[in-house]
Amino acid sequence: MSANNNTAVQAATLTINGRPVEINGEKNLLEVVRKAGIDLPTFCYHSELSAFGACRQCLVETEDGRILASCSVPADPGMKIKTHSPRVQRIRKVALELLLANHDRECTTCEKSGVCKLQDLAQRYGIDEVRFGKRDQKMPLDLSSPAIVRNPNRCILCGDCVRMCKEVQGLGILDFANRGASMVVTPAFGRDIADVECVNCGQCAAVCPTGALTVKSEIDQAWAAIYDDSKTVVVQIAPAVRVAVGDAFGLKPGEISLGKLVAALRMIGIDKVFDTSFAADLTVMEETTEFINRLRSGAQLPQFTSCCPAWVKYAEQYYPDMLSNLSSCRSPQQMFGSVAKRYYTKELNIDPKDMYVISVMPCTAKKFEAARPEFSNDGVRDVDLVLTTQEIAHMIKEAGINFAELEEDSLDMPFGFTTGAGVIFGVTGGVAEAVLRAANFLLTGEELQKVAFTEVRGLAGTRAATVDVAGHEVRVAITHTLGEIKALMEKIRKGEEYFDIIEVMACPGGCIGGAGQPGQNTIELRTKRSEGIYRADTRMQLRKAQENPLVQHVYDKWLGQYGSHEAHEALHTQYSGRSRMPGEGISIMQGQSQGEKVDVAVCVGTCCFLKGSTQMLADLTELIDQSGYADQVNLRAAFCLENCAGSASVKVDGKIIGGLTAKKSAVVMQEIMAALRNKKAKVEA
Repeated sequence: MSANNNTAVQAATLTINGRPVEINGEKNLLEVVRKAGIDLPTFCYHSELSAFGACRQCLVETEDGRILASCSVPADPGMKIKTHSPRVQRIRKVALELLLANHDRECTTCEKSGVCKLQDLAQRYGIDEVRFGKRDQKMPLDLSSPAIVRNPNRCILCGDCVRMCKEVQGLGILDFANRGASMVVTPAFGRDIADVECVNCGQCAAVCPTGALTVKSEIDQAWAAIYDDSKTVVVQIAPAVRVAVGDAFGLKPGEISLGKLVAALRMIGIDKVFDTSFAADLTVMEETTEFINRLRSGAQLPQFTSCCPAWVKYAEQYYPDMLSNLSSCRSPQQMFGSVAKRYYTKELNIDPKDMYVISVMPCTAKKFEAARPEFSNDGVRDVDLVLTTQEIAHMIKEAGINFAELEEDSLDMPFGFTTGAGVIFGVTGGVAEAVLRAANFLLTGEELQKVAFTEVRGLAGTRAATVDVAGHEVRVAITHTLGEIKALMEKIRKGEEYFDIIEVMACPGGCIGGAGQPGQNTIELRTKRSEGIYRADTRMQLRKAQENPLVQHVYDKWLGQYGSHEAHEALHTQYSGRSRMPGEGISIMQGQSQGEKVDVAVCVGTCCFLKGSTQMLADLTELIDQSGYADQVNLRAAFCLENCAGSASVKVDGKIIGGLTAKKSAVVMQEIMAALRNKKAKVEA
């Protein structure tokens, strides 16, 4: 028995730098090395993404002289490796020099300076001179996105952004193009990122180890508003910020730092500091009322939550036929802005144009959301500016404030009072749990004794539960990351799953894992932040949205009843399908005649592509050639005609023909011939 046990122990170990280390299910050699207390550097490795093995930093040397990338090699029992042999160190440093040679080395003006992995490793390995030349020419910056900045000159081709967008978010917005020295990471067709299917979640920037992808800074606009004496500057702080902002100042991960943040904001000149959790309580009351109405009627189920702007844009792009299933509720950010501008300005006796609302958010997509035309009233935006947690931390540092030593301060009233239901919006499952806390009360008038719905908690990608709500069996799903919702939507459409309400968050872990948060977005960090959110919830004296007396005061004074006409005007909105790749498209046939030509655009966007539009494009090309009028027709493939609710779509001289299939090319050809006759008749007339 003893001999067998010794054999088992021996079989489950390997030797690292002469020391035995046990193997306990680690998925690769790198994880075993790190478990042994050795920090092997990496650029292209992320524990939640596939192994890539491109950066050559996690190299190890085996006893037989092989050099291996430890991230892509399994940990086999009996292996003997060295992590910093002379050969490994030399190769690692040369690889670093080559990266630096192809990299914009203006480190002092880089947004990632001080937190850049490339900068850190260059210092660690004593690289004070690069023996190779610099990049021959600079590529233009992509400033088109409202959420992130893409600087290809700082890209080291690690592929983290590519794999995050493809494997976790299921989008594939970025990918490698060209070969050799010309290789770049770029959106499709070399377009700007705002012109493709990007939903502004920013997760690509969250995993980027250098300054190639960064949050788009609006700090200068914030300072300008603060310095403007004609403006009353109001800040709202999102629930997830309280457990993350401290990371930027050396506090423990998950530590609740809301009081310190309030104090810091007042010191930099903010007039009023409020909590978005208050607006989350408003969202609970409106969204639960909406859900109960749907549950009673059985219509438009499942109801999807609409708090996450990246998910909303994703739904607009990929599921326009299901937009009626989204809750019409604005997000808490936009509810706060609406209430502040519509009503609170009257309390302060100021014009809405003179109130400047700044949101402090964990999310980059909130920048896009605040700029949506739906969220303006008489030309005045409800939320004027969105700063991420990273940006507000930068401003506090710029002001020279010692954040860690600050005495905590309290929020302003009336929007500084919240319940635990509003606070848990910051973590995946929180919105669903807050709705469940309120649903029984709105149905029966009776309060639940049970407050914590632990069945909807956790960080698994998709979770499901059946919950009894006032005698109704409510089927709930919680999902985070767009890759997970994509898989769930396919099951729903196939009839394999059925739910009454589905909470969707685009970022891993929900808002705690937003791309605007400081620190490396790891599962360990998200776990600590999640614990911090639930800890904040349990410390609240009131934990249900319907118990918030100041929310009730808002209804009594301004909104009337839950779900009233006034509430819908101020707190609800509607969405519609959107083009994913706007532009002129790709020319297939260019008419050569001197006269007027008929313009024909065949949609090859996702919806139409799936319905056979590419076959129609091929058939039309052949039919036009056979007709003898090819010189009078401009035929192109368009990326989206924004007619996704129908079948394949074609635009002939501005007229959209929908409801088509690949077999109806002859119908389109008839329209083309009619357009040609009309043009000829006009010329003759």
